[in-house]
Amino acid sequence: MKAAVLREVGKPLQIEDVQINKPGPHEVLIRTKAAGLCHSDLHFMQGSYPTALPAVLGHESAGVVEQVGSEVRTVKPGDHVITCLSAYCGHCEFCLTGHLSLCVSPDTKRDAEQEPRLKATTGPMQQYLNLSSFAEQMLIHEHACVAIRKDMPLDRAALIGCSVMTGVGAAIHTSNVRPGETVAVIGCGGVGLAAINGAAIAGASRIIAIDMVSSKGNLASQFGATDFIDASKTDAVKEVLEMTKGGVHHAFEAIGLAKTAEQAFGMLRRGGTANVIGMIPIGQTVTLPGFAFLSEKRIQGSMMGSNRFPVDMPRLVDFYMSGKLKLDEMISQRIKLEQVNEGFDEMKKGELARSVIVFD
Repeated sequence: MKAAVLREVGKPLQIEDVQINKPGPHEVLIRTKAAGLCHSDLHFMQGSYPTALPAVLGHESAGVVEQVGSEVRTVKPGDHVITCLSAYCGHCEFCLTGHLSLCVSPDTKRDAEQEPRLKATTGPMQQYLNLSSFAEQMLIHEHACVAIRKDMPLDRAALIGCSVMTGVGAAIHTSNVRPGETVAVIGCGGVGLAAINGAAIAGASRIIAIDMVSSKGNLASQFGATDFIDASKTDAVKEVLEMTKGGVHHAFEAIGLAKTAEQAFGMLRRGGTANVIGMIPIGQTVTLPGFAFLSEKRIQGSMMGSNRFPVDMPRLVDFYMSGKLKLDEMISQRIKLEQVNEGFDEMKKGELARSVIVFD
C-alpha cells in the first residue's frame, strides 16, 4: 500500500510502498477513506516531540472495515468507522474509572516477539499513535475505532477523530462549560474552532475567539464565537479582562505554547479554569503568578478532550447531521496523499483551518 513515511526529523514525508499485516484476534483492517492533517503531526515532524522512526504518520481518520480478527465484537466488515489515537484496553485503572483517554496499556499494541503491523520493504516500520493513517489501509486494535452511521460523509467524519473530539471534549468534558458561562479560546485552528463549537453547544453566553490572523474572525463566528480579538494588534489578556469586566469562566489554549498557556490563565475571573489543549513543546515551562491561586483559579491539561470516544463520537456525528456541529466549514482543502507535504506547508502559514487527504 502507499503511505506517507517520516524517516528523518525536519525532512518532508516520503510516499512509499509499505507492507501491512493481517488482523490478529483483536485487530481491525480498515480501508482509509480520509485523513486530516493535524498540528500534532507537525510537532513530531519538526522534532518538538519524539517518536520512533521510520514511521507512517497520520492519526485523524475515517474509513471502512475490510477484515476483523477472530475475537473482534465491536465492528464488522463493511462498517464505517472513525479512528481514535487514544486506544483503550478496557481493564486498567483508567479505563475502569471512566478515563479511557488516559489509558496507556501495552495490550492495545503487538508484543515485541510478534510480527509488526507495518513493515517497509527495506526494514522495520513504526506505527504512529496507534493508527498511522496517512496510508491506504490501517491495521489497528478494535478499541481504536468506533462504528458510525453510514450516511455520515467520511471526509468530515475524519475530523471528529482528533481535532473535533479534542476541542469539543475539552469544553464539554474537561472544563464542563455550563449554560450562561463565558469562554475565551486562544487559537482558531481546527482544535480551537472545535472548542468554540463545543462551548456554543454547551450554552456559553459569550465566546471570545483570539488569533494572530485577522481573517480567522469570520471563520470563528461561524462556529459560535460572539467576539474576536486580533492578538497581533492588541494585548489579548487586557482586552478579555475589559470586555468581560473581570475575566472568563473558562479559557482554552489551542496553540501549544507556554506563553499562550500563561495568557489563558491570565484571562480568568475568580474561580475560573484554564485548559491547555495544545501540545507545548518539550522543554518549555509555564510560569504563573502564585498569588492568583488564592482566588481559586485553576489550570489543567486535556488529553483528546477527556473522551469516551465509543460513546462520544457517534453522538458528535448526530450533532453534525442535525446541524449543531460545524464540520463543512472546517475543511479548507481536500488533497491527495501525494500532496501531504504541500498541506503541511500551508499549515505552517496559519491561514487554513484543516486540510484533509481523501483517498479514492
